[in-house]
Amino acid sequence: MIINRFFNFMVLAALCFQFTACIVSKHSGTESARSCEPTEPAALWKDALKAEIPLLGHRNWIVVTDMAYPLQTQPGIKTVHTGEAYMDVLDFVYREIEKAPHVKAAIYQDKELLYLDEKDVAGIDALRGQMKTLLGENRTFVLHDRLIDRLDEVSRKFNVVILKTALTVPYTSTFFELDCNYWDSTGENVLRQAIGNGK
Repeated sequence: MIINRFFNFMVLAALCFQFTACIVSKHSGTESARSCEPTEPAALWKDALKAEIPLLGHRNWIVVTDMAYPLQTQPGIKTVHTGEAYMDVLDFVYREIEKAPHVKAAIYQDKELLYLDEKDVAGIDALRGQMKTLLGENRTFVLHDRLIDRLDEVSRKFNVVILKTALTVPYTSTFFELDCNYWDSTGENVLRQAIGNGK
């Protein structure tokens, strides 16, 4: 809930800044044709995500989705409509996670994506190629409904950020499950063994 409030605050702050700038430009006589137009969505969600990533950690998720991804009801899930191209959003999220010193991500995609045919879904081959170029082989394919159920379960305790894009191609969501970047399963197993042995 705290992260959801913070995310909402960041978006609201950006809107207030834009509104204030609009008023100042009017009174200074320097108003341009675009000065009072609403802030572009990119300026809102990107800045909010950059501010939120330091708050996210082990067991949080970030998901980049197509337009038809469902609005889930768990309070731990924050859904944002970016209005931007899918690959642009995916690229931004992937690179922000890569830059973060404290988290890394396990990447999941819909298993159905592997079976979509170009004759049924125009452009899917090109899109799969772009995903592979960006993400490489570092992906696990899981049935779509299982991933949604996993988010429903996780969000009962941990925050999930969903970024919806303008893409209208099915089964194209990418799920980033965050993990600690400076601790691994080997160290964790040694630690748990020590605890179990009473050391």
